Amino acid sequence: MNPPIALFLDFDGTLVEIAPRPDQVRVDPGLAPALERLRTRLGGALAIVTGRPVSVIDDFLAPARFDVAGLHGVERRVDGRLAGGGPADHPELRARVPRLQAMVAGLDAVLIEDKGASVAVHWRLATPDDAERAQAAVTALAAELAGPYRLQLGKAVGEIVPASATKGHAIRAFLEHAPYAGRRAVFLGDDRTDEIAFESVARDGGLGIRVGPGETAAARRLPDPAAVRALLFAWSAGGDIDPDALPEA
Repeated sequence: MNPPIALFLDFDGTLVEIAPRPDQVRVDPGLAPALERLRTRLGGALAIVTGRPVSVIDDFLAPARFDVAGLHGVERRVDGRLAGGGPADHPELRARVPRLQAMVAGLDAVLIEDKGASVAVHWRLATPDDAERAQAAVTALAAELAGPYRLQLGKAVGEIVPASATKGHAIRAFLEHAPYAGRRAVFLGDDRTDEIAFESVARDGGLGIRVGPGETAAARRLPDPAAVRALLFAWSAGGDIDPDALPEA
């Protein structure tokens, strides 16, 4: 029999539908209350693991406050205590952000999301030519920073992040402490950025659940964020928590 689970949830594309712009995400009003109820059922072992900053997740899920690994693990809040470096800890990256902004300034519908300890370039609404130029710009800058930083490509986005920051590392850090320690990790995610975490979780005896189509290292799959919310709402209402019963990926 498997041990009780520790539940780790990506945000964009998993709990909520991906929006044309990061600030246009719409959150189901029932989501945060359901997550609070589910967290209680799980003895507190529920966390958001995301590329967003912790403060942004708080804004979306207010007034609830959850354990969160933000910026792919650069920030981590457990039981109300926030740890992790801020912008001042990344002078090399900060020095290059203005040049990245200049490199994409003439590209229509290309958006820079400056997160302080990382920086993302979004091209979801751009023309194919501008999208290609935007990806080339962030790739070139990431190459200059190679070593301490790496390029992480997702759905119409490229992000320069600290090399040590991965969702897999973040989940392992949670599992070292109560209430997560001794539990089986279950991670839901939707993007290429989540595949490293699926592999890491599986190596540790946990379970990955891919949201949406695509090749994956996850063992289980749900079709879209609406299906994720339906599952979490059912679990929060007292339904049987059995992620192994979900469809195979």
